[in-house]
Amino acid sequence: MAFKVSSENFKDGDYLGADHMLSSSYGFGCDGKNSSPQLAWTDAPEGTKSFAVMCYDPDAPTGSGFWHWVVVNIPASTTSLGFGAGAPQAGKLPTGALQTRTDFGAAGYGGPCPPVGDHPHRYLFTVFAVGVEELPVNADTSAAIVGFYLHLKMLAKATIMGLARR
Repeated sequence: MAFKVSSENFKDGDYLGADHMLSSSYGFGCDGKNSSPQLAWTDAPEGTKSFAVMCYDPDAPTGSGFWHWVVVNIPASTTSLGFGAGAPQAGKLPTGALQTRTDFGAAGYGGPCPPVGDHPHRYLFTVFAVGVEELPVNADTSAAIVGFYLHLKMLAKATIMGLARR
C-alpha cells in the first residue's frame, strides 16, 4: 500500500474554496476565511515516528515559491488534521505538534492569494512520514530549514494539490 493523503474539503487538482483563501487582515487583497483544509493520511510506512505537513506554492512570483503552512512533530498516532487546525490559537493540533514560521513571517496557516490575473497557482499540501519523533526546530525556524531536516529524516511523503486563481 502506498502512503496517501486526501481531504474532505477538496479533491486533488480542484480549486480551493473561499474558506481556504487568505483573509483581508494580511493586506494582500484577498477576502477568504484563511482556514486550513482538513487533511487525512493512510498507509504510513513502518518506522514512522511522527508526521509533518507543509503547504507550498511553487508558482508564487518570488523566484523561490512561497511557504503557506508548516507543522512538524505530529504524533505518529495521528492520521488527520481537522478543518481550521492551522489557526495558531485554535488548539486543534494534536499535543506535541508545532507550527513553524511561514513566508508570511509567523507560524500558522496562511491561505492562497495569488496575484490578480495570474495563471492558476498550485498549492501542494504534503504530508511527510518522519523517522524521528521530533525535529530539532522551534516556532521561528524557517520552512527551508524544516525542509532540510525533513529531507534527512523522511521515510515517505504524499501530496494533494489545490489550485487558486484571482
